[in-house]
Amino acid sequence: MIKTLRNLLRLLRILWVLGREDALFHRRVAIQQPLAGFALRLISRKATGRPGQRLARAMTALGPTFIKAGQALSTRADLVGEPTAEDLAELQDRLPAFSFAAVRATIETEFGQPLEALFQSFEEAPVAAASIAQVHFAITIDGKPVAVKILRPRIEEAFQRDIDMLRWLADIGYRRFPALRRLKPRETVETFAQSVALEMDLRMEAAAAGELAGNFAGDPTFNVPVIDWDRTAQRVMTQARVEGIPVGDVERMREHGIDPDAVLVKAATAFFRMAFRDGYFHADLHPGNLFVTFDGNITAVDFGIMGRIDWQTRYFLADMLLAFLNGDYRRAAEVHFEAGFVPADQSLDHFTQACRAIGEPVANRPLSDISLGRLLGQLFHTTEQFQMEAQPRLLLLQKSMLTAEGVSRTLNPNVNMWEVARPLIEEWMREHRGPEARLAHGIDSGLQVMRRLPGLLKQMEKAAEVLASGRISLDDSTIAALRAKRGGGALAWTGWIAAAALAAVLVWKLRG
Repeated sequence: MIKTLRNLLRLLRILWVLGREDALFHRRVAIQQPLAGFALRLISRKATGRPGQRLARAMTALGPTFIKAGQALSTRADLVGEPTAEDLAELQDRLPAFSFAAVRATIETEFGQPLEALFQSFEEAPVAAASIAQVHFAITIDGKPVAVKILRPRIEEAFQRDIDMLRWLADIGYRRFPALRRLKPRETVETFAQSVALEMDLRMEAAAAGELAGNFAGDPTFNVPVIDWDRTAQRVMTQARVEGIPVGDVERMREHGIDPDAVLVKAATAFFRMAFRDGYFHADLHPGNLFVTFDGNITAVDFGIMGRIDWQTRYFLADMLLAFLNGDYRRAAEVHFEAGFVPADQSLDHFTQACRAIGEPVANRPLSDISLGRLLGQLFHTTEQFQMEAQPRLLLLQKSMLTAEGVSRTLNPNVNMWEVARPLIEEWMREHRGPEARLAHGIDSGLQVMRRLPGLLKQMEKAAEVLASGRISLDDSTIAALRAKRGGGALAWTGWIAAAALAAVLVWKLRG
């Protein structure tokens, strides 16, 4: 009861702020629920800007949780519409700084020693203050210039309170509005909660930075600051200080003799390698998180939001985008069905027609005029018509693609990053989607079966021993049912062994 009352009070506060910014979108509610629509009109006022801009202002006023929620909604054009999603993508998480006394207290609590024992100097004024943490420049005891990120005091409690309310609302929506179930409100809130939980532990962000750095080891064109693990804990992260030019400051680059087009090539290459080569990408590569060093290379910061894409999804995504670029809408539709993005009971012919409606407007246009991020967004618009479930990993990738395209246009509005990265895309497709790659993938699957055989055989031996001991007995009907369920007992095992043998022969042939 107390939790429900707390959620209701918080909800009233949220409604008041949304009404103050005229961001309640109450017209639709007024039609469906006249009484509720009347109440919403009472607390609303006229405000300037597009609906998405007004919503972004309201979320900024509501604090860190809603800033992050707004950034998450910017990936859900299927929920809020593309214009609003684009406005929310501009949502910034700049907030007033917290006191240096709180900074000192956090550091000394985390490390159990005075700040002066860790740093010979520490700038009291932060260089950045965001919704979750703020950053200060410092110099370590051994003389290394670093950037120190510190979580806001009591930020975990603030997020937990709002996430509890979002869970409560998601449960109500799930029960009262069955049509919303396709959009997975509960799963969306839990995904958001998990993402926030990771951001609340700066050791996880440090680990993400380390993994990304490992993926680009030996590549000087894209760099990740070195983490100072001796000065990193749950609420504090210390990394090497970045000296460079913000990627959006094109004029300053030119003043230092840096070619923005060369930077664009490096940025496009890095994003492609993250998304397709590694399946692990920085999901917040806006201009504030990218710096150009004075040798013309790129350094990224802020690794709180990262995305992963498994091999199979990367294959489907590559096939789908290639099909669209080639105008093969039937194949584009088939890929959606093969990936399970579209339910099997939907019409392939109708979905092919929907793909054509999306693809034809960009057909025969140069790649420099095509936004692949927007193309993905238009595909998500078809979700309701074809009962497609939300795909969080692709939504995050779409947001990242749009952000990367924005960086590309900042560097040179006349060049599209996908045109720059096309040779890499084509090479990757040859290596991973051609006949030889498919054969290698089949061989790898066979080898995986072979690796599993010893364990499976041991399980069979143990089962046989148990049966022989008389501790468990099976009647004829149970044995018949198990054989039917498992595919025919010994015949099924014969099939597994034959597949493994075939894989071994293929490996021997290729190596020979």
